[in-house]
Amino acid sequence: MPDKREPHHSHDKGYKQLFSSKRAFLELLKTFVHEEWTKDIDEDSLVRVEKSYILQDFSEKEADIVYRLKTKGNDVIFYVLLELQSTVDYLMPFRLLLYMVEIWRDIYNNTPEGERERKGFRLPAVVPAVLYNGANNWTAALHFKEILAGYRQFEEHVLDFRYILFDINRYDVEELYQAANLVASIFALDQKMDAGELIRRLRKLAGGLKNLGRDEFRQFATWLSHVFKARLPEPVQEKVDRIIGEVNPWEVEKMITNLEITLEEMQQQAEMRGLIKGRAEGRAEGEARGKVEATQDAICKYLRRRFGDASAGLEQKVREMTSLEVLDSVMEELFAANTLEEAGDIIREGINKSLQ
Repeated sequence: MPDKREPHHSHDKGYKQLFSSKRAFLELLKTFVHEEWTKDIDEDSLVRVEKSYILQDFSEKEADIVYRLKTKGNDVIFYVLLELQSTVDYLMPFRLLLYMVEIWRDIYNNTPEGERERKGFRLPAVVPAVLYNGANNWTAALHFKEILAGYRQFEEHVLDFRYILFDINRYDVEELYQAANLVASIFALDQKMDAGELIRRLRKLAGGLKNLGRDEFRQFATWLSHVFKARLPEPVQEKVDRIIGEVNPWEVEKMITNLEITLEEMQQQAEMRGLIKGRAEGRAEGEARGKVEATQDAICKYLRRRFGDASAGLEQKVREMTSLEVLDSVMEELFAANTLEEAGDIIREGINKSLQ
């Protein structure tokens, strides 16, 4: 049985790892929370709370990220609780309340009895927040009181708080470009789009990404690997991991180019498979063109798309193969060829098999 406390979405893992960095968490607050208290905190004032706050009533859900903060100058201690969501959760205000109570209960139980019974004892403020990257609008209540029946009648007497919502898909992409920092760049790439638009945005962000420090860039690369692979079929995910994992900040353009080439190759392979499928459907419909000729045509088209006019000599050799079984085998192997020379070796080997 899977561990119910594991993040339920691949993005949760990426964001949880990202915001385990104090610098990234501080960047999130200072860039997207426009309140005075964010001006009074710095990296030295943040402490990641490693303790688990588990709610038995929610299938052992565990609070995602909790930080203990201290304002500069007056030493006011407070907590920020950040929950990661990829779907709308209408019970979120209630769940946040339970986490907040668990934090206060823990602080109370770990405060000496004599101190907590003093008149001046105060529990710290807990600021709840939700980071949401779902495509649909976040339609859950933002105020706790809104999930209480008849709250307007008792408004002066009921508990209430409003949580901060980081709604990634609702941020203007131009504003994210202008922020030009690690978290804003990740938000710009996490908005819903196809892989082609992802590449275009990466190019716009390249200048800022080159200015990231090694640790920040490593965090970005780890996250990018998560989000990029989610948009691609499994056969090319390993290649994406290799491209992203080997790059340094000053090689961002090279990384983007290699990712773009991978996408183009994937598209070419999809088109080639489509041609082969069309060949099979055409055969079922009794089209005049032979099975072998149709497969040869598909391979030649793929070679032209992949390697351009330089593949003309190989196209002639493809016509020398007349075994459908050999042609199908050559087609599959060509998907893994990275150079024209490798493609030539595959085709020559196919010709030898045809002659045997």
